[in-house]
Amino acid sequence: MRLQVLIATMQQTDHSLLERMNIQSDAIVGNQCGRNEVERFDYNGHSICYCSFQERGVGLNRNNAWMRANAEICLFADDDVRYRDHYAELILEEFARHPEADLIVFNLDCKNEGRKDYIIPKFSKVQWHNSLRYGTYRIAVRTTRARRANVCFSLLFGGGARYGSGEDVIFLNECRKKGLRVYASPLFIGEVTHEESTWFDGYSEKFFRDKGALFAHLSPILAKPLCLQLLLRHPDFLSEEIPLKKAYQFMKQGIREYLGKNPGGESL
Repeated sequence: MRLQVLIATMQQTDHSLLERMNIQSDAIVGNQCGRNEVERFDYNGHSICYCSFQERGVGLNRNNAWMRANAEICLFADDDVRYRDHYAELILEEFARHPEADLIVFNLDCKNEGRKDYIIPKFSKVQWHNSLRYGTYRIAVRTTRARRANVCFSLLFGGGARYGSGEDVIFLNECRKKGLRVYASPLFIGEVTHEESTWFDGYSEKFFRDKGALFAHLSPILAKPLCLQLLLRHPDFLSEEIPLKKAYQFMKQGIREYLGKNPGGESL
């Protein structure tokens, strides 16, 4: 088997990202910037496709790389990840050990104490209730099986889109709904800095509206309970300016907007 890393990035002017990320496998780079250009070249014995486009939206960026992928296993990536040596072998060996898995989510060390990721303790199946905790940069897929299920990334959710996050959650749930088997692995494949975000600018009105829209997409029936459980589980999201009641109101507004029930609002 062969591994390809599918990297979503922005405003790159050279190829130095490959060294910063410690790329030791084939890769496709989606670089959203001010030019249109596709480069193909060898990097330390690995095949690189470097796609620079005048576009915005992380879902579109990931889809551009995904549609060009041709390896048996693909690993989605962000540009603030640095992989450990021999990551490709670790990932391929894990898929070989688990032929039942169509997707595997891996661990990465997080360098930002304020944005720590959930650490997977043991190999286990990902269910609907625990799929909200995994970012795209942790996901590897069997390309052929995912292509047969016709899954791709949302153009409505994620950085640069109408709703600022959630394309990762939606992707995992679409995979599960279409019968793909998703597992979580305790293996660490690298580290992520989480120093900057293209979409997160604090727990603002937009943050809560967008979360409401995301939950409405995932489950119109359970959207309101999901909003409440998020607020109760994360009191750190609240502030004097936006206490729990106000945050919940904003989330319900996001639900109504997404479902086309806002008076005078745009139906999606």
